Amino acid sequence: MDKLDIIHSTSLDRTKYKIEEDIQQYFQTKEDLPTFVEYLEERKHYVEQIWYNVWLNKVTNDVARKEKKQILSERGFEVEGIDKKIINQLFKNEMREYEPFDAVEWLQNSSYTNPSVWEEKYIQARKDFQKRMEEKRLQLRMDAVTDAVDQEAHKIVEENQANYFLYVRHFVAKKVKEDLINNPKFEETESYRREEVLKEAGPMDASDYHTMRDFFSELTGAVHQSFDYYEEYLEYETYYFFYEKRITDYLFGFIPGLIMNELSEEILTDYETVTSEEFTVSKLRKLLANSFYLLVNDYMEQLQDEFVTDLLELAEQPFDFELHEEYLQRDIKDRKRKEEEILAEIRRKQKEEERMLEDIFGREYIPSNGRSTRYVIHIGETNTGKTFQALQRMKEAKSGLYLAPLRLLALEVYDTLNSAGVPCSLKTGEEEKLSPGATHFSSTVEMFYEKDHYEVIVIDEAQMIADKDRGFSWYKAITKANADEVHIVGSFSMKEMVLQLLGNAAIEMNEYTRDTPLQVEDRPFTLRDTKRGDALVCFSRKRVLETASILQNNGHQVSMIYGSMPPETRKKQMQRFIDGETTVIVATDAIGMGLNLPIRRVVFLQNEKFDGTRRRRLTSQEVKQIAGRAGRKGMYDVGKVAFTGDIKAMEKLLGGKDRQVHTFAIAPTSSILERFQKYSNKLGDFFELWEKFESPAGTEKASLSEEQILYETIEDTMIEARLTVNDLYGFLHLPFSTKEQTLINQWKQTMEAIVTREELPEPFMNKDSLENVELSYKSIGLHLLFLYRLERRTEATYWERIRESFSDEVHERLQTDVKMRTKQCSKCGKKLDPDFKYAVCDACHFSKLRKKHKNFSIKRPF
Repeated sequence: MDKLDIIHSTSLDRTKYKIEEDIQQYFQTKEDLPTFVEYLEERKHYVEQIWYNVWLNKVTNDVARKEKKQILSERGFEVEGIDKKIINQLFKNEMREYEPFDAVEWLQNSSYTNPSVWEEKYIQARKDFQKRMEEKRLQLRMDAVTDAVDQEAHKIVEENQANYFLYVRHFVAKKVKEDLINNPKFEETESYRREEVLKEAGPMDASDYHTMRDFFSELTGAVHQSFDYYEEYLEYETYYFFYEKRITDYLFGFIPGLIMNELSEEILTDYETVTSEEFTVSKLRKLLANSFYLLVNDYMEQLQDEFVTDLLELAEQPFDFELHEEYLQRDIKDRKRKEEEILAEIRRKQKEEERMLEDIFGREYIPSNGRSTRYVIHIGETNTGKTFQALQRMKEAKSGLYLAPLRLLALEVYDTLNSAGVPCSLKTGEEEKLSPGATHFSSTVEMFYEKDHYEVIVIDEAQMIADKDRGFSWYKAITKANADEVHIVGSFSMKEMVLQLLGNAAIEMNEYTRDTPLQVEDRPFTLRDTKRGDALVCFSRKRVLETASILQNNGHQVSMIYGSMPPETRKKQMQRFIDGETTVIVATDAIGMGLNLPIRRVVFLQNEKFDGTRRRRLTSQEVKQIAGRAGRKGMYDVGKVAFTGDIKAMEKLLGGKDRQVHTFAIAPTSSILERFQKYSNKLGDFFELWEKFESPAGTEKASLSEEQILYETIEDTMIEARLTVNDLYGFLHLPFSTKEQTLINQWKQTMEAIVTREELPEPFMNKDSLENVELSYKSIGLHLLFLYRLERRTEATYWERIRESFSDEVHERLQTDVKMRTKQCSKCGKKLDPDFKYAVCDACHFSKLRKKHKNFSIKRPF
């Protein structure tokens, strides 16, 4: 049997059923028995149409479009390229005459023509009709009596809403007292941030809360389910939701019994008579459910305005309706006075805080005018000799100071000056190299000390003044430089800001442009295109090592540069490239900061970078800073730049005009911390004030996030108790990475040793892998930061030699270990093709997608 036959058979059964159904309905409309002939006279037209309606609807819906086209094609119709609606219409027309069924003839040959059968069907239909009508009348009576109970119950609720609140208020008062005594307080965090583990912050204290609104915002420590736009999600529970559930349970459990006692006997009797059932508390609870939920919302609103002290006093009193009503009216009347007292106290504290902020921060960040210093500004593109010109003047001076953004650059200038016969000392946070009789110093910018005078000071990479974490060091150096002549070196982007800071000072402006033009290649770069003199740039240590491994395995000699590499190692890697021992250099954007190398072509392997918060496209300034390293003057006539994709967009960024720096970063100074100590000795209070302090126009506050991470590990410990605010902040401000837990632990252990006057713990030292060697180098560097800060220079000299051995080890491992590296999936570790552009393999990627869609599909509606 083919599909049409099956559909035809089903349609026949359906048609006969609908005719019999029509007869039943026809009988129900007749008080007296009609004849079969009368039925046919009245309903013949409907009976004739039933077949066509049933058959055509079913066959049109149940036959697929492809099958329809096949049937039509077999019948000589052209179906290819024909609209779906036309196909359906043609098919329906063809099916109209397919084995038609004469419903009237079938009915005339059925048992319905037998008078006794006809009469029997009529009698049964009338009985069914009468039964349904009786059930309907009974249901109407039941609905009426239930509605009467409902109206009376709702009226009782409405009249007693204020009275029920007295019960709820006393119930909540007792629970609040219990919770304040028994439950812990948790550190503040957003309720939805479940990735943050809640930490207890001691016992709860009633004095911390003025009103229940304050108390309700606290976290209970539990997790509960919430809803947003019909989607379920989990979040940390606040006491608001906790008490909402408590009050709901209390209302549903206690109040229905009170209402039952007030319902009239008459209406309860009527309900039992009509329904043959007793009206129970359980039925009343279901009847009033919506009203109770509304009451809960209303009571929660009222409770939020209650003073915690009033409820704690109420909790001590046994429930007495009239007495508790007096308490409520008294507390409401007294509430306005208390609110005014709280507002007055808040205003007093605000004014006190404003005076404190003004006293502590005041005009600290407004640069002073009237300098006698001469300023020489060197601005221009990368690789134009700006720093070289400034250093030439510094060499000629009787005394000089070079301030670098990187320890490596400070080291480079230290070597350059000493090689040129100008005795120069090196001073960074992690090392000191003092040359006998030296009047010149090379330092990182953070080491600048404003009271030391020099004939010439050179401040390099001054556009870094805009950096949100380190920028204040450049601001301080520029505005506080104590010298006859200050040379400020940077990009065009810092011109307006520096001129604004220097005000009416004597200024000489020198602008530099490239003699070697940059040329962008119009073909996307692949690793197979790598040639001698290329610098390949990416934006993570992992990508640098992977790329270097691929190139080494393809026969290239490779140098590497990345931010966490020891400066000594970086210097050796650079020197190998300069000397021609290596032909290619793979680097992060650290290459763009003052490193002069014989680079023929700069290749951007990535057009995006992670800036610590999000992944974003490179800025025009970043592209120019890095690309400008191509085409070393005197070696190449042109500097070449290549990209792996989006060439037109990146070329536009390269040719874009420098965006001017309009804000500079500010950070706490020793003067500020000294003034703060008049008010508090807790740095936690200072961080709060720093958040509230509104920085002057044109400035941006340093986040102090790393300092706060460290502070949280020693807050309220003997370390904080035994150190001055200034000293503690100095240790918090030591320049090391708080992303390494090993270093955080070392920092804390060293701080404990300092305040207890014990031996400082030795740094982490391990040579099992390149990663451990690099971590060991950082750990020794942190140890040196402490030693120099504690003026323990003899020990520091020893540890500098130890650190140098780890630097040598990094250099050696870069020559051997990197070649063995392969590109692997960050999820499963599967080996990936060198040209595969993603960090995870296809299998892991699609597995994540399937999981995501699965999770999405099981979300249930509210």
